[in-house]
Amino acid sequence: MVSDMAVVSDVSQAAGAPRQLSDGSAAPLCDASHLSVSARLGRLQFHRSGKFRILQFADIQDGPHVNKDTVSLIAAACDSARPDIVIFSGNQIAGYDPAYAGTFINRPWAANWKESSLSEQERQRSMEETSSLVRSSIAQFLQPLIDRDIPFAVTYGTHDFQCGLNTAALDAIYREFPGCLNPKAVVADLRDPEPVPAQGMDRQHVYACEPGTFALTVSDTEGNDTLGIMLVDSGTYALGGGYGSPSLDALEFMRGFAHQSPAKSIVFQNIPVPQYYELLRETAPTRAHAVRGYRAFDHAYYEIDPDKTLPDSYLGEGISCPDKDSGEFDIMASSHGYCAISAGHDHRNGFAGEYRGILMVANPTCGFGSYGPAPQKRAGRLFEFDIRHPYEPRIQLLEFGQIVGRPSSRKAYSFGPSYVPSYGRRAYDLLGRHTGWKKAVQFIRDIFSRSSRENGGEKGSGK
Repeated sequence: MVSDMAVVSDVSQAAGAPRQLSDGSAAPLCDASHLSVSARLGRLQFHRSGKFRILQFADIQDGPHVNKDTVSLIAAACDSARPDIVIFSGNQIAGYDPAYAGTFINRPWAANWKESSLSEQERQRSMEETSSLVRSSIAQFLQPLIDRDIPFAVTYGTHDFQCGLNTAALDAIYREFPGCLNPKAVVADLRDPEPVPAQGMDRQHVYACEPGTFALTVSDTEGNDTLGIMLVDSGTYALGGGYGSPSLDALEFMRGFAHQSPAKSIVFQNIPVPQYYELLRETAPTRAHAVRGYRAFDHAYYEIDPDKTLPDSYLGEGISCPDKDSGEFDIMASSHGYCAISAGHDHRNGFAGEYRGILMVANPTCGFGSYGPAPQKRAGRLFEFDIRHPYEPRIQLLEFGQIVGRPSSRKAYSFGPSYVPSYGRRAYDLLGRHTGWKKAVQFIRDIFSRSSRENGGEKGSGK
């Protein structure tokens, strides 16, 4: 089982007065004014301390006017985590927002009935208006990264395309912003990696497949590939109902990259694979906090299995995976070329555990423009890799209530508090905020927890 460990930030602070950021906050003091060590080095690379950090944001899912609490969370998480790279794992754009009504597409194979009645000139004008609105939305949630010189990569979900722009058009807009690592090529070629488009990252290469599906390599201090970062467009909707899967090209790309790369990779995508259900256990529908499975799994009710998941895992809704298994997880597990997969999509889920040697991570929404857990539980996910064991990342949710405080608005669409089972194992703070008092309290809790297990106390009772 992959475990979390407490660490202290390894990015030293430079002396001097803090600069002012566009979001109104003071920029943290850091090396060469970069929060990303990799940005300063010109490539994704483990630090001299042996650490490498990825910060993931799932399901911003907002319209042209991004909720300011979402932007505050992104900024605070970047300041707290000091990531080498930020991953946006899909559903950044709420394509169903009324602002995109003129170009809205419900399904990839459907037509916009309103657009079909327009002239070519009117259709072009509508697309330009949508592009402008999407560009404005992207600019708002990217601004904290731009201010802090943090590179980023993007893939797509089930709502981005609904605004009427396909993933190639969205990719082109993202590449207009500094720090974007999404490649221009749309033809898979594992033999010929291309330079990333981001200025200042001239030492970094990327393997391209299709918009939203590509691989980045992370090197050690000697330039040897030590870790891979695979972004996958996990699809949208299936013709027969339910959610889609990665394209055949994407699956073949994953298989080929695993065989070619000397290092294992972590996968980031929007839709979870069916194997996420392996981290749950069936339970009675009358049990408190029982959650019914989704579609192919709706014959049973589920809850978090504490024996298979990490501390602080919680389940707020059924895992909305495809009805049919595309074979993606089997590619990951059987090729021995992958160490983890991290998905979003289900806004109220936040859990992680290992199955067949693969760390599987589910992430709640970081956005305040759609449904989700209580506002204080919306979060980004931090991954910290250690060069000594690069395929066993330490992970932590950076929750709004912990790193920002109270939300500025009560308009966030949320449900009741999510169920968090009781665990015998500890949850650690990757940000290293351990005061003497907190350590003493945790020590006492550990003693009582150990005593409870030895006396046959029930795990997962929630009591």
